[in-house]
Parts: sequence; C-alpha cells; structure tokens
Amino acid sequence: MFLSLSRSGAGLGRRIRGWSRRLGAALLLAGLCAAPALSQNLPKELADAWRATRLPQGALSLMVKEIGGPVLFSVNPDTPRNPASVMKMVTTWTALSGLGPDYTWRTAFYAKDGGRIDAQGTLQGPLYLKAAGDPLLTMEELWGLLRELRLRGVKNLSEVIVDRSVFGPVAIDPGVFDGAPDRPYNASPDAMMVGLGALRVLFQPDRAAQKWVPVLDPPVKSYRVNGEVKWSGGTCTGSPSVSAQVAAVGAEIVINVSGTAPASCGEFSVYRLAISQPEYFAALFQMLWKELGGTLARGVKDGRMPAGLRQVVWHESETLADTIRLINKQSNNVMARTLLLTLAAQTHGEGATPQTGAAAALAVLKSQGVDTRGWVIDNGAGLSREGRLTAQGLVGMLEAAWRSPMMPEFMSSLAISGVDGTVRRRLRDDQTKGMAHLKTGSLRDVRALAGYVLGASGKRYIIVSIVNDERTGAARPFGDALISWLAAR
Repeated sequence: MFLSLSRSGAGLGRRIRGWSRRLGAALLLAGLCAAPALSQNLPKELADAWRATRLPQGALSLMVKEIGGPVLFSVNPDTPRNPASVMKMVTTWTALSGLGPDYTWRTAFYAKDGGRIDAQGTLQGPLYLKAAGDPLLTMEELWGLLRELRLRGVKNLSEVIVDRSVFGPVAIDPGVFDGAPDRPYNASPDAMMVGLGALRVLFQPDRAAQKWVPVLDPPVKSYRVNGEVKWSGGTCTGSPSVSAQVAAVGAEIVINVSGTAPASCGEFSVYRLAISQPEYFAALFQMLWKELGGTLARGVKDGRMPAGLRQVVWHESETLADTIRLINKQSNNVMARTLLLTLAAQTHGEGATPQTGAAAALAVLKSQGVDTRGWVIDNGAGLSREGRLTAQGLVGMLEAAWRSPMMPEFMSSLAISGVDGTVRRRLRDDQTKGMAHLKTGSLRDVRALAGYVLGASGKRYIIVSIVNDERTGAARPFGDALISWLAAR
C-alpha cells in the first residue's frame, strides 16, 4: 500500500513539474506578447512607468481622452473593475444631476397643533422628529435645534419619537467589510445620523505634568476612557501613533487608549464608533436636552409620525453642492452612502435602499447617454468588493459632466493635485500642482484615479485609471506619471 502511494505521488509530482514548466513558458510568452501591445497603446514614458510596477497588463484599465477631442490611448477600457472610492464620483454626480445643486435636507420636529404647552412648559403629547437623511448634521446643529425648542417655551417632554421612514432597513454591521467595527470609515448609514455617529477622544496636553489628558466628546453617560498615552519630547512628524480600542464592559462602553505622542504635536483627536447610530442619537439627544434644562420622561424611540401634525422647529442643511465637496475631497464613505439613499428617496419614494439608489443613479446616467454596461453600484461609497465600473463608461460620465451647466459644482468637489483633499501630498511639483481635479480610490488589491487634467497647452483631458491586483501599491507612481505627462502636454 505504501509503495503504491509513493509511486503514485512520484508520478503526480512529475506531471505537476511538467505542467508548471509549460505554464511558466506560456506566461513568459504572454508577457513578451503583452509588452509590445502596451508599448503600442501608451507613450514610451508611460509604458516604461507601467513596466516599472511589474504588474501584468491585464490588471490595468485605462483611458485618457481630450475633452471634445480624441482618445489619446486606452488599455482594457471595457473591463469592469472594482474602482474603490472612485465610485463616489458616480454617486455625487448622479445626485447633483438628479437633485440639483441647491437641494437641502430638512430635519424637523413636529407636534400636535404645532406644540401646545402648559404653564410649566410641558408639551402635550409626544414630540416627533422627522429624519431627512442629512449626511452631515453636526452636534452643534442638533444643539441649536433643541435650543429653538426651549426658546418656544418647551421644557418637559413625555417622549421623543424618531421617524426614520425616509430610508428603509439600511443599517449595516460595521465590522463586516474588514473586521474593524470601531473605525469611522465603516459607519452605518442612518436617516437620523449626527456627527457621522462617531465619538471623539480629544487629547489635551498638560505641559506642567507632562502628560496627555483624554476628554470624551460628547461626554455621554456610560462611556469612559481607560489607559494612558505616553508623553514624549520628540518631533511631531504627523498623526501621533495612538491606539484606541472600543470594548463593552458590563453596561459601560470603554475606549482603551495607549501609545506615545510627542508634546510638539499639540492637541489632537481620535474618532471611534462605539454603538449603533440610533443608540448614539438617543444618548446625544438626552445629554443635550438635559444641558439645556429640559426633562424627558420616557426616552427616545423609533416610530412613524401620524398625519395632521405641524412643524415646531426645523434645521436646513448645507446645499448638496457644498456637501459633495466634503464627500469627494475627503472621501467620506457614510456620507456617500447616505447621499445615494437620498437620491433613491427623492426618485422612488420613502423606504430608500441601496438597491433603489443604484437604480436611480443608473437611470440618471442612462438619460445622459453614459455606457454603464458591466457596472455594479452597490452602496455608492466604493467600500465594497462587488462594485464595478469600466474606464470607458466613467470617461463618458466625466465628459457628460463637463458639458453640463453643473460642471463647476461637480469639478470643485474633486481634490486638487498638490493642494487639498486626498491628493494634497501628491503631485506637488511646479508642473502638476493645481493642474488636476481628481478622485482617488484605494482598497486592498485596488488603486484607482480619475478626473480632469489641464495641460500646458490649455487643453483639458479626462483620465480614468483602475488597477486591480494583489500588488496594487506599486501602481501609485504610474498614476502620478500619468498626471505629470498630461500636465506637460
């Protein structure tokens, strides 16, 4: 038996080695054949830059087109690829097209008869909050909204009922994508989101005692900071190396901090997700209402707002044109998710989901003649393994945006090379600084870059580059070379 197995294993080994040699020869031949093909498609400088990455040509989808003119070159332009955060360009453009640059979100409190109160300031009946899906309602804005209630004599509340029906069941498990449920980039969308749902740990320097003093913001009940960040006298070279791990300890939420921070860094902050968006809002509401001298008998809960109520106070958000600047320049995931849901709610009605959001976005693009074959829009943020775009289709969308009256609003939302957003530390030489408006995308196995580049001749170009491979870190210099080459034209 053992002899038979040994001989079988030896035979199998010879077959595997023979197959490996044939495969290696085939791959070498494919590589040799691919090199001339790449050289034919790309200018020599860029072909050399791509070869320096040591990535296969099959990993790249690229198209560069002069606006109103010809395609300069392309590689695999019709291949659907994961674009990472470049997907936010699709979300922000379709929302801008479908909703208009002056669209705003109204978050409003309602009550029976517009809010009847007795002599002690007690509101008759529940206070209803109609959530609108504002992507960036801040704690300060919520405080201002509650202060407006107090100015109208409201002091004592029986209960607060939050109507989130503008969105359907959209909550996600923030740990599913990469096992980091406390990181703000994984935040779940919510119709009544405040401050992106993240707690801030503010580290203040106590120079006399040479120590860092952590302060939790907002200082909600049942939350505390544990541990210590060590004080050092070194030079601050960037964000301090600080760990902040969230843990549930009984009924408490504890943020355990550690690490070292040079005194020269000065005051700094770390943000973490600790609880769900509804739980965070309820805790924040009760804290702010108490600070304003109000009382709340039965807490905050979800529910549907009945007909016949009247607005008491409301808050109007920043415009959509201002909002997409934050989404694209800072590549904010949960804001992008929420914006896609808003487009769905305004197009398909309340109960918006990512699926209806994708349908709404694709309908906008179809009306503009954009080729979306092979596209997959799932959450609108690009924090996904399933999302797909093609270079050719995205070039078509960017050219449609350029021809639109809303081009200035869209273009101003993109990061400016060497100046701000996600490319503020890239492309800072005199030739490229300020010459490109770009959106970057980065995930494990994904590097993407898309936008507009102004050449030295005054011509403007559209660029889309998407690389999907296990070693995409090597693709960044190629992206920079593309922008530099175009800026010099």
